[in-house]
Amino acid sequence: MKLLEERIKKDGKILDDGKIIKVDSFLNHQLDIPFLEKLGDEMYAHFLGKKVNKILTIEASGIALATVVSQSFNGIPVVFAKKQRTKNIGSNVYTSEVKSYTTGKEYTITVSKEYLNEGDRLLIIDDFLAEGQALRGLIDISNKASAHICGLSVAVEKGFQGGGDALREDGYDLLSLAIIDSVKDNKIEFRR
Repeated sequence: MKLLEERIKKDGKILDDGKIIKVDSFLNHQLDIPFLEKLGDEMYAHFLGKKVNKILTIEASGIALATVVSQSFNGIPVVFAKKQRTKNIGSNVYTSEVKSYTTGKEYTITVSKEYLNEGDRLLIIDDFLAEGQALRGLIDISNKASAHICGLSVAVEKGFQGGGDALREDGYDLLSLAIIDSVKDNKIEFRR
């Protein structure tokens, strides 16, 4: 998506020799809602014919994007996996182990069985895709719920880290709105 690529070039910051692409001025800390709505419309257009009835994401950065995509789908429910078990979620849950590339921390992500059902038709969304651990954890939870995965979508994929390619090889319909192939000399190169 050219619009997103241009925004990353304009407002993105390269950290840690290109391992981290910081886009928190519009995507995952401060939110540019009209811009996110355009991303959501693009995801909606791609998955329109898949009969999606629920969106699954992970806290916290996936929630904003999932919410605007939900609006494009006429307000279908958004369920987000929690990274910390809270007392109010109870014990009737699906869990999966996930390691965050950004923080390096391992989490047991949790979703209440009350909100994911057998036969749900899920679109799994996140803001970033690096090695694919967050999406794989959400896929694991979806499979435990016997839900159907209609597709996966992220705003930004770091193609040079291989997570997206592996998910595509596994047969998933993965839509990445911008795929960064490399970061060299403080310059981002996008996949064509």
